[in-house]
Amino acid sequence: MMQRFIIEMGMGNDLHGRDYTKAAARAIEDAIRHSSLPLFGALGIDHADMQVRVTVGVQAPEQVDTDVLVKSLPRGKVTVQAVFGGLNVTNPDTGEDTVVASAAVEAFLPPELVRERAT
Repeated sequence: MMQRFIIEMGMGNDLHGRDYTKAAARAIEDAIRHSSLPLFGALGIDHADMQVRVTVGVQAPEQVDTDVLVKSLPRGKVTVQAVFGGLNVTNPDTGEDTVVASAAVEAFLPPELVRERAT
């Protein structure tokens, strides 16, 4: 069983293209932009041991290219799931939608690995 040791949330948007993948990518980037994981260097843990689970919420999850998003994450064994969430905001003057996405990025490690390296 894996234990979550970090969760970061982010928000991203696509102002004009109604591109759900772009909005989701920006939400993920927002979530990880300010993160640093010194735990790996301090304990000598390989990033490859980490599982990264990403959930992105948008109004049209079927339009998100999760393969593109997986490639955008720099470390770990990554999975991305798109779910219904976020919102579309319609400009009443032009009818154009702004797509807003939310993202949760979670990182997991085997607890025995962390205990072993911490002692």
